[in-house]
Amino acid sequence: MAKRIITKRIGEVLLERGVVNQHELEKALAYQKEHGGLMGQVLIQLGFVTEEEIALALTAQYGFPYLPLDNYEIDGGLTAIIPEQVARQYCLIPIDRIGNALTLAMADPSNIQAVEDIELMTKCVVQTFVSTPSDIGRAIDKYYKHTGNNKPQANGPAASG
Repeated sequence: MAKRIITKRIGEVLLERGVVNQHELEKALAYQKEHGGLMGQVLIQLGFVTEEEIALALTAQYGFPYLPLDNYEIDGGLTAIIPEQVARQYCLIPIDRIGNALTLAMADPSNIQAVEDIELMTKCVVQTFVSTPSDIGRAIDKYYKHTGNNKPQANGPAASG
């Protein structure tokens, strides 16, 4: 996967787009300094932006296209190549595969570790779209519930069999 050179931080992109003002950004930076977390998530927590506004800013920042998943049909067979636990951990879902090219919807396209892990796991070259964490969570709930990847965790010792 080609590395993207990022010259602007998410806060700067949102400021330029008029999504947040300087006061809101400074408030979010202070909150982030005290509590940690990703700037996009901090801005959402503080109520200054929506998930979709962050996703659109990420597309401007990284150059990855935005894909709202609510009306997108995903081939259920794709969930077999990425375990649900991994999809939830990295907040991503496979949306298409052509040959060894695997397309993912991700909430954080800057997570190079996630992309590299998926490439190793699937032996595919990953292409990325940006979606909101809520869209991805709903898609995971919808498409993984019918697969064998959604095994509930037992509270006691695992039964051998």
